[in-house]
Amino acid sequence: MLVNRTRYRNYAAAAGFLLTVTSFDATAQSANQAWVTDELSTYVRSGPTDGYRIIGTLNAGEQVEVLETSGDYTRVRNSDGNAVWVLSSELQETPSAIEQLPALEAQVEELTAELEGINDTWEQRTASMTETLELRERRIAELEASNQELDAQAEQSRRQVRALQARLETQEEDLLMRYFMYGGGVAGAGLLVGLIVPHLPRRRKSATAGSKIT
Repeated sequence: MLVNRTRYRNYAAAAGFLLTVTSFDATAQSANQAWVTDELSTYVRSGPTDGYRIIGTLNAGEQVEVLETSGDYTRVRNSDGNAVWVLSSELQETPSAIEQLPALEAQVEELTAELEGINDTWEQRTASMTETLELRERRIAELEASNQELDAQAEQSRRQVRALQARLETQEEDLLMRYFMYGGGVAGAGLLVGLIVPHLPRRRKSATAGSKIT
């Protein structure tokens, strides 16, 4: 997941930053402090040359107090208060990783908690934005579906109007044909009557009626 990868990168960057800051702070400490290297336990001698006998060891990462330096050796005081000589190359000016580890772990845990809080807040905001986006998408889908339904209804209404117009035109044509047929029938009847009437026999006046008149 992208959020987890980002979180791990943040953790690594934070740990590196803490190591850098811790090393810088340790360098700024008193110059008479030193630490035995983390590699191995170191033999110590009673004097500042290889000719002096070995009288003990210093633990890896142990903090010591620098007293003086002679040649390749440095005289230090260990945690037991004993002053011994150790090779200068086996000392370092920054705290050992063993001593830095607890503080670094605490700081990393603190930073991790802070980052998790930031990530939780971001995830909540992302979830809220996602939810809002989903609601908008659903609303848009509903509006599109409603629009399509209205389009379908409008198209159906247009088809019905066209059908009604076609029926009306057909009825108008039928009505005109009826008018023509009725008018033609009346005209034909009148023409027929006009042709027949002149040929009908006229009535003659009777002789009796004529004598009575005389």
